[in-house]
Amino acid sequence: MTIKELAYSAQQQLQASTGCSFKRAHIYELLASAFGFNSYAALGVDAVLTQQRPDDKHSPAHSAVVRRRCIELGYAPVDADRVSVTLGAFLEERKIAVVRISALISQLRGDWSSLDDRPIGDDAEQFGEEQDDGLDSRWSNADEGDFPPIMLDGLEAAAGKGNALAHYALALIHAPDHVDADQEAGSSYWHSQAQQGRELTGVEKEWADAHASRLAQAEKGAHHLREAGRLGNQHALLDLAERFGDPSFFAQPRHDVGADPAAVAEIAERLGRVADAKHWLTVAAESGDTDAMLRLIEEYDQGDPARCWTWAYLSQLVGTDVTKDAHYAINEDGSEYDEDVGGPAYVAGRDGVDLDPLSAEPDAAAREAAQDLFEQIQQTAAAKSGRQDPDGRQPIRGYSLPGGNDAIQPLD
Repeated sequence: MTIKELAYSAQQQLQASTGCSFKRAHIYELLASAFGFNSYAALGVDAVLTQQRPDDKHSPAHSAVVRRRCIELGYAPVDADRVSVTLGAFLEERKIAVVRISALISQLRGDWSSLDDRPIGDDAEQFGEEQDDGLDSRWSNADEGDFPPIMLDGLEAAAGKGNALAHYALALIHAPDHVDADQEAGSSYWHSQAQQGRELTGVEKEWADAHASRLAQAEKGAHHLREAGRLGNQHALLDLAERFGDPSFFAQPRHDVGADPAAVAEIAERLGRVADAKHWLTVAAESGDTDAMLRLIEEYDQGDPARCWTWAYLSQLVGTDVTKDAHYAINEDGSEYDEDVGGPAYVAGRDGVDLDPLSAEPDAAAREAAQDLFEQIQQTAAAKSGRQDPDGRQPIRGYSLPGGNDAIQPLD
């Protein structure tokens, strides 16, 4: 079902139930009001209509907003009352809902931590009626690549109006999927044969058609990704850097894009951007990433002993002392060794970094800098978790030190 088909069906239903004639433009306005929006244009800023699955629980329509909007559009109060009831039942029967584009993007990226409980609609609080975002699986089977046509229709419409979020959502939806390498090679061959005019039948034609479909899908995804990047979407710019080697993300002022800074550093390294790689590794280290601390010590901050010791002291505070050896047993294939199973064991891991000692004053400064960074990590973790310990301190999740988190333990 497309948006136009939904609007047409809603128009016929409302006219039959009320005896009034409704303009098609008014139907769009009433559809938006059913989800708490003041206008259809407001709905399209960061939300699109979607269709739930038959067994999903439907959220009630904003009947008060529908009635008010109906009267604003010039209809009599008695007709507005009928519309508010009829439209709600119509949408419930067809399992129509709305989803915020940013929520859709979060699911497609696997980033559930950024989702919130804000109600959909700009009048939700005013009228005391709340709807959720249609999260989890109620608005799509994203893992299966199954997206309601009405949602895709809405995203295309929003993208056509220069909506960067809509472009990025479509880029993620149309991103190339992963297929078996042998199947891909075969599909590519038969697609090439078809392009050269060879008439194919049976499985060869199926493979060729599947490859052509994947090429078209990838081209569409790349188009939307580039448009989202052109419009300034930071996630899109980062994806362009990773997939196509486009350095635009790093050429702009640095932003917190919510991505793993160590992964951003890796992309920068692949593009030969040493300064950017160091910056993002530093961001990762300052967030408690001990692998990033180790790399900074060994590769980027070698000429700054005080800085190296800051990372060493910080690593101890977060529970992984990079100056200590970290070796463990593995099997020949690299899997974790199980003593109960037995067999030959191999040593994996790393040696601890060996740093020349600092004199008293720079050593104290390095310890203090590490403590400051650790407190920032704790504050960030506390803000995310919203938890405090019984003494009123806000511990960082997953990190602990003997004797408490307040003191830096001396390194041997």
